[in-house]
Amino acid sequence: MWPRSRWMCLLVAGAVTVTLFTLVYGPYRPRDPRNQPTFKSPFDGSERSLPLIHFMTAPRVSAKDKTGDLCSVRQRVERDGYLKQYFNFSVPVLQWAGSFNQSEWQRLHNFIPPYGWGGLPYRVVMNTLRLLAGTSSGRLFESSGQCVSCAVVGNGGILRGSKQGKAIDSHQFVFRVNGAVTKGFEEDVGNKTSFYGFTTNTMKNSLQAYHVDGFTAVPQNPSIKYIFIPSHLRDYEMLAAAIQGTAVSTGADKGDWPSKYFGNKRTVKKMKMLHPDFITYVTMRFLRSSILDTSFRDLYMPSTGALMLLTALHTCDKVSAFGFITRNYNVFSDHYFDSEMKPLFFFANHDMVMESRLWELLHFHEVLWLYQRM
Repeated sequence: MWPRSRWMCLLVAGAVTVTLFTLVYGPYRPRDPRNQPTFKSPFDGSERSLPLIHFMTAPRVSAKDKTGDLCSVRQRVERDGYLKQYFNFSVPVLQWAGSFNQSEWQRLHNFIPPYGWGGLPYRVVMNTLRLLAGTSSGRLFESSGQCVSCAVVGNGGILRGSKQGKAIDSHQFVFRVNGAVTKGFEEDVGNKTSFYGFTTNTMKNSLQAYHVDGFTAVPQNPSIKYIFIPSHLRDYEMLAAAIQGTAVSTGADKGDWPSKYFGNKRTVKKMKMLHPDFITYVTMRFLRSSILDTSFRDLYMPSTGALMLLTALHTCDKVSAFGFITRNYNVFSDHYFDSEMKPLFFFANHDMVMESRLWELLHFHEVLWLYQRM
């Protein structure tokens, strides 16, 4: 049963979140609004959001038809009139050199990251995206014509003792996020990594916070690809430096070498970046939290795991979700790598309860398979 005192928890969590933001970014100082640009909100209520209440009453179409199993998520959605209203597979998932031009700049500079380029220097955005040359930068992987299976692995404690490692590694591609510890937990979480999703901030915070738990380095192997979530200027700066093989030249990460995180073999093919339009679309349609209607709205964005799971749903054919929050979350520790039981706390920058309802809805409609350990 979901916590009934959620709003009280939200208020407390909001205060804690602000404190954490202050520790990381420094104290907040109000600025004179007369000297600040005005950015639009992409969440004006004009978009239809997927309702997550009483969704079990929505009509469900079987994942099998007269021709057998429906492999493609797109085919599955196409045959489900309820979900078809919300999915839009024409929205670009990734941004690359072909995403940038003057008209796109004029449109997207009205919205702050991760929903646009507002407040970012024109030259930084232009020069970074120009490095993502070639149409392959706009795709996660090349189409094989076969059914592509993907596992997206969160870090939830539900995976500890689950013995899901072989099942995870059996997928063609495996997505991991943030503190993706695998050493010592292979039986439960596997050791295969195809994509690592992160913001520069979550990556660095994970390396610091979970170092004692075994997260001593970002996953590295010759075939892995890194998916940047463009939540801040530093993500563009880190991506550009990674492709160029240089140290970050300005900003919060000045002097930092990306090779420390992604290895010395620099190649543009290993670097990907989510498109602001995609983040806006999935937030509007699937992850429009009620937090956006509170004073904490500027802190909120979908979790890294949520963005990677929705990325997989818009690029893969069959998707399985492991280590995500479920109704029985309070039975498990916060993370699978916790050495002792730690309760899951909810903070105002994410809406984990809403996300869990979304995964349950999509599992119910057989768009993805959710590991629930029930």
